[in-house]
This record gives sequence, structure tokens and C-alpha cells, in this order.
Amino acid sequence: MKRALLLAAALVLAPAAHAQSVADGSKAHPLRVMLIPADGGTETGTKADYQPVFNAVSRMTGLNFDLKVGQSYGAVVEAMCNQLADVAFFGPVAYVQAHRRGCAQLLAVGVEKGESVYYAGLFAKADAPIKSVQDVKGRRMAFGDVNSASSFTFQVAMLMDAGLDPVKDLSAIRMTGSHANSLAALVQGQVDVASLSFDSYEKAVKQGAVDPKTVKVVAKSMPIPYPPLALNAKLPEALKARLKEAFATVHKAPGVTPDMIRGYGGKKVDAFDTRFSEAEFNVAAEKLALLSDELKGEILKKAAER
Repeated sequence: MKRALLLAAALVLAPAAHAQSVADGSKAHPLRVMLIPADGGTETGTKADYQPVFNAVSRMTGLNFDLKVGQSYGAVVEAMCNQLADVAFFGPVAYVQAHRRGCAQLLAVGVEKGESVYYAGLFAKADAPIKSVQDVKGRRMAFGDVNSASSFTFQVAMLMDAGLDPVKDLSAIRMTGSHANSLAALVQGQVDVASLSFDSYEKAVKQGAVDPKTVKVVAKSMPIPYPPLALNAKLPEALKARLKEAFATVHKAPGVTPDMIRGYGGKKVDAFDTRFSEAEFNVAAEKLALLSDELKGEILKKAAER
């Protein structure tokens, strides 16, 4: 039932006629790119973050792309696994889910200063008496999407590592659907602690959505593999190779400016790594393994209580 609902959500963004056409990168049949709604899924959110680099790849290769933002992380997984997307931007956990189902193969990850990692965090109001993960006990907490690595999975793991029960030891849970919404819930006083990535937090500060003087970091996660771009496993091998070559060299392409080479959170990256090892995502898989379906269900049940 849950998968059916997610597929229905994906279908909202993929009209039947378009879904049945053969996406080959031509103007008539552009490659369908589905993006997770990391920062709310608005035109100024995830789509705006990735449009520049796809424009650059299009200029290089002549391939055309149609970018859409999924209604949820799970909807993007379902779109990929039901042939409604040819390329996708995933969070690490969502990528692991799609890869395990044989739907997705790694295309590229962003590289910044020689690294392809990012971090999840717990954030609170600057004047709140919350200084450590243990202090989160008894507080109201916001998460993003249940399939997000850096607005749910790693934060729940941080609570568990600190000896807290993510259901019993929180006074209230709010599932907001995205990093941006999680931070907004904190700013608006709806929760005491917000779960989001540092990239999303920095983007919100840059856009003026939050005054950094009013927010503090309670905890920072271990390094997480950079949110990847992935290929539909059923794409022709020649097209896969063409896309990999394009992303590997787009930062050096004539007429492409550094401002176009952007990744997660709209942040400028130095390049894209198309040889990143699948094994690097094991850390995400390990954290995902800590969260049983039963635990997720209990968290969602508590979040539904108002």
C-alpha cells in the first residue's frame, strides 16, 4: 500500500504519455530527471540547485533534460524503479534503497576540496538549554523526510547512540518533509530541535531564511557520502557511458563557468566524481539498518499525534 501511494505521487509528476515515450535525450523525448525535495521542492529549492549543471551538460552533449522535483524521497525511488525517471538526485539512504532494488546505478557525486562528504546536524535556538544530544530528551523534535539520510536517518541514529529512545524520549515529533521545513519549524517555535544537513542550513542562512545568531549546533554527524546523482539501471550502456563522461569533464568544458558547477544545496563544487565507489555508501546502509520498519512506524505514529 505504501509503495502504491508513493508511485501514485510519482505519477503526478510524470504524465502517462510522457512516461510511455522513449527518453533518448532528444528535444521530443528529453531525459527525465527526478530530484528529491531536499529543500522543499520549490523552484528556488532543489530544482534551481541542479538546473545549472544539467544546462552545462546539455550544452556539452546536445542531450536534453526535463527536471522535476519529487513529492517525497520515496516517490523519487519509486519513479526510478518504475521507469518514470532516467536520472535522479538522491539522498544517500534513498540511493541505497533504489540500488538494492536494482533500479539505480551511481552516476556522480560532487567533489569539494578533494572530498565527497557532507554532514547532518541537530540544531536548536541559540538561547535554548540544549547543549548535547542527551539534552534533547523530553524535547519536541522536527525531522525532514523519513527516507532522508541527513534529516532523519543519521539524527535518529545519533539519538540511539546517545542512549535515547527516539520515540519514548521525545515529547513530540514533527515530520516536516524537507530540511528547509524542519529548520522553519524551529525558527517558528514549533519544535525545540531541528534535523537537517549543514548544507541546507548554510543555504538557508545565505538566503536570509534564518539569522545564524539565533540558532546553534547541538550535534554534528560523522561524514556522510555526498548525495549522489544516479542513472536508471535500464538505460542503454552507451548512454550511461556518455553521461558519465559528461559529468566527469563538465567542469573543464569550454563555455562552462564555475558558477554552473553546483551540487547539493546549490553549493558550488569543484567537479563531479564518476568513479566514486559504491562501497562508500555502506555507512548509509549501516545507519539505515538500525532503523527497523517497526521503529519507523512508531516514529510516524507519534508524529501523527497532535
